[in-house]
Amino acid sequence: MIVREYEEDEITVHRFPLLLMGGLIAITLALTSAVSFGFFERQAIPSEARAASGATATATRSLLFFDERDGTVRVEDAASREEIARFGPGTGGFVRTTVRSLVYQRRVNGIGRSVPFELIEWDNNMLTLRDTTTGESVELGSFGKGNRTTFANFLENRSN
Repeated sequence: MIVREYEEDEITVHRFPLLLMGGLIAITLALTSAVSFGFFERQAIPSEARAASGATATATRSLLFFDERDGTVRVEDAASREEIARFGPGTGGFVRTTVRSLVYQRRVNGIGRSVPFELIEWDNNMLTLRDTTTGESVELGSFGKGNRTTFANFLENRSN
């Protein structure tokens, strides 16, 4: 039996991976600084990009979202109080997540849920869910065609 004795625990790290990690950190800091100092443009803010391009709303609907006791999420038209959609437990994950992120901002700012959300379709085929009380919005096309279609159905008055 061969037994190796170690006098000290020695851990070695090769130089090349350390240099790569250091280089990655340096490049990240350089690019971040370049954006901060204006050498590169920041990402476009959707509302500013729409204003610059002259995009106009082609369809708008005010919506109310309700979490029911059994875990169902109900979507209603704010004006007519007509039920537009209903998502039972385990379904409608994108709708739940999107609305809860906006509701969280309302809660932080002490705003109730009586004011409806605004769903807007633009002439450039973009779709926005906006909270007029906090100014927060979600660009729904950014999350894929299927998720955008779920919200677009609310405009077309189709039930899910």
